[in-house]
Amino acid sequence: MKVVVTGGAGFIGANLCRHLSASEQVDSVVAFDDLSSGFRSNLDGVDATLVEATILDPDALDAAFDGASAIVHLGARPSVPRSVKDPVASHNANATGTMNVLEAARRAGDRHVIVASSSSVYGANPALPKHEGLATRPMSPYAASKLATESYALAWQASYDMPTLAFRFFNVFGPLQAAGHAYAAVIPAFVDAALAGRPLQVHGDGTQSRDFTYVNTVCSVITDAVLRQVSSPEPVNLAFGSRTNLLEVISLLEDLLGESVAVEHTDPRVGDVPHSQAANERLMELFPSVEPVDLRTGVAATIEWFRSEAAREG
Repeated sequence: MKVVVTGGAGFIGANLCRHLSASEQVDSVVAFDDLSSGFRSNLDGVDATLVEATILDPDALDAAFDGASAIVHLGARPSVPRSVKDPVASHNANATGTMNVLEAARRAGDRHVIVASSSSVYGANPALPKHEGLATRPMSPYAASKLATESYALAWQASYDMPTLAFRFFNVFGPLQAAGHAYAAVIPAFVDAALAGRPLQVHGDGTQSRDFTYVNTVCSVITDAVLRQVSSPEPVNLAFGSRTNLLEVISLLEDLLGESVAVEHTDPRVGDVPHSQAANERLMELFPSVEPVDLRTGVAATIEWFRSEAAREG
């Protein structure tokens, strides 16, 4: 089995390439990435072929998808605040790019396609937990582009009988997640700052809550979906119903580090939702054997990865 991972040199993509290449059922893994936010080094030691190209290039997609059994489409322009700053770039990468991927998969023979959507599509809908039947109310260009991502995948399934699966990711974190930029996700940003002795920057009062999901759990589910060719006519939350606010994350960090950290509160960010928590009934119906890594274990592993990176670079 040949599997192509768009965004394969990125945080989730490179972790997924590791999982896929470790499977006896997968003969070939292709990481398709333009390296706009991914890194070659993320694939060090991984049995995967890197194709440096953009999902906006149909010819490059056709060449990469030739002979593939499945495509996992993770390639995207991430970050809510980044999309607020440049909405057109987010649309081009996330919406138009997804259509290009789906069309290339169709030309390759209606290959199985898994796409990454986001919990941000729920947006201003205040209901908790977030179940897939809720009305979507995107609050940012990023969220709107991710709604387009999943909508195109499900539309191609309905229109062309293409097997697709749209996962809604909820605050995925773990090793390989970059921290040193303005759009870094909260857990890597917190860990990086804490280890460097800098104040942790909290946008708002810190009571906003998230359903954090460790990257290895996400990769295990996606790998299972690839191997069993799982598809669904409805989007699927990929999270487990936990809900942790940022102040609790900071307390956990202090406990794991054995020391207190400084905190600096700033203005809330435009487009951020106050609370996020997944309903996971649909996920568990499709993947009943999944066992999620708990937050404490995941954060501890993330700290260790940051420490090992600092030692390697130092």
